[in-house]
Amino acid sequence: MGATVPSRPLTLCAGVPMADNERDRPERGMSPVQGGHREREVQPPVDAAGVILDSIAEGVFTVDGEWCITSFNRAAEEITGTPRDEAIGRPCWEVFRTSICESACALKETMRTGERMLNRRVFIVTSEGERKPIAVSTALLRDADGEVVGGVETFRDLSVEETLRKELRGRRGLGDMVGGSRPMREIFELLPDVAESMSTVLILGESGTGKELLARAIHDLSPRSDGPFVVVNCGALPDNLLESELFGHKAGAFTGARGDREGRFARARGGTIFLDEIGDVSPNLQSRLLRVLQDGSFDPVGASRPESSDARVIAATNRDLAGMVESGEFRQDLYYRINVFPMTLPPLRERREDIPYLVDHFIERFRRLKGKEITGIEPGALSLLMRAELPGNVRELENVIEHAFIMARGSTVRARHLPESVRGRSGRPEPASFDDAERDLIVRTLAKTGWNRTAAARELGIHKTTLWRKMKKLDIEPPA
Repeated sequence: MGATVPSRPLTLCAGVPMADNERDRPERGMSPVQGGHREREVQPPVDAAGVILDSIAEGVFTVDGEWCITSFNRAAEEITGTPRDEAIGRPCWEVFRTSICESACALKETMRTGERMLNRRVFIVTSEGERKPIAVSTALLRDADGEVVGGVETFRDLSVEETLRKELRGRRGLGDMVGGSRPMREIFELLPDVAESMSTVLILGESGTGKELLARAIHDLSPRSDGPFVVVNCGALPDNLLESELFGHKAGAFTGARGDREGRFARARGGTIFLDEIGDVSPNLQSRLLRVLQDGSFDPVGASRPESSDARVIAATNRDLAGMVESGEFRQDLYYRINVFPMTLPPLRERREDIPYLVDHFIERFRRLKGKEITGIEPGALSLLMRAELPGNVRELENVIEHAFIMARGSTVRARHLPESVRGRSGRPEPASFDDAERDLIVRTLAKTGWNRTAAARELGIHKTTLWRKMKKLDIEPPA
């Protein structure tokens, strides 16, 4: 496996002999009688292979057994910013400076295992210090006798692709929040003003809809973005532990309290505290939370004097707080304090048009985390997800894609890679093609908007003319 080269590679690296007829040849531009140390000027032979390599858009370089560069094509010069005559003879890591050179060199792994590496995404640092995304592939380099004499690496510039990807994400999301549906676009439009206001925010939504992501986005866009973002899951701890977590305690306040401990409100000074599942807080602690929201003061457990915190409060719950107020389970005055600006995250079943964006987002994330070159999902698998019941919402969809990454062996997520539990929840038979999936989505959106094309196009995040063309292509007619 690997490319084949002549058995006498040209190199400057120590330990690799030059061709016999070159050993005593005077250097170009230098008298044969000049004494002292002379640096050879390497003149790679002009041959058909070199011309071909210089004509392709991908960068290509080869190394010998000492990791010194023995050839460097024109595209490699353009992408790295290093001229060929400066690259030849130098160790590859000095020229091709990537994010994996020191820890997980792709070419070194190929030399060790003999296995090719295909389209691994990394970053290089060019000669001008620019950080540039590329995709690298590697193979062994063999001579005419089949002996390994080095390695070859090809790479392509992903700068344009990365720019387009970021632009698309900028239009369809913010950070880890992704979506093109009308409810999500409305949230994205509100975010800058909500973040700037510094008011208390109450985020409502089912479990798994991304309430913490929204809270973090508000913090990151706020004037307090340089301060801490402190998360407290109010439903995960019993009262006595939650009180200590929120407000801290003094040494000796209870059995096991051997020293002072700072609470989450204290740690969140100058930043934001996110009180998740605030609907699970007991009536006793609700009164203490009310005091913090009113005047910013609190008493650590066992303390003789109050402390203060200026932390901005963002709360979230998957429960009906208004109904809990009516039934007496939640304090009305606390509800009014946290409900200054409510924001509701819709469940995934009400914004299925966001699923393709979310799937793409999770595939990109797991590709980076797990190092697997999975770059997309087949239409059949996507259409299956578009119709599957996902009670766990975005969190469940993320878990589904992670499961698929474990199962997949190629470059594409297929229907068989999805969990059986998800495949069994599909509401209708799987469409035969991507067109069927698209038609299904458009028809459902049109039905939802009363077959108002302008409203449906806005809901789908496309122009109404584009929607009209798709309806013609997919033979979609309004009901009689």
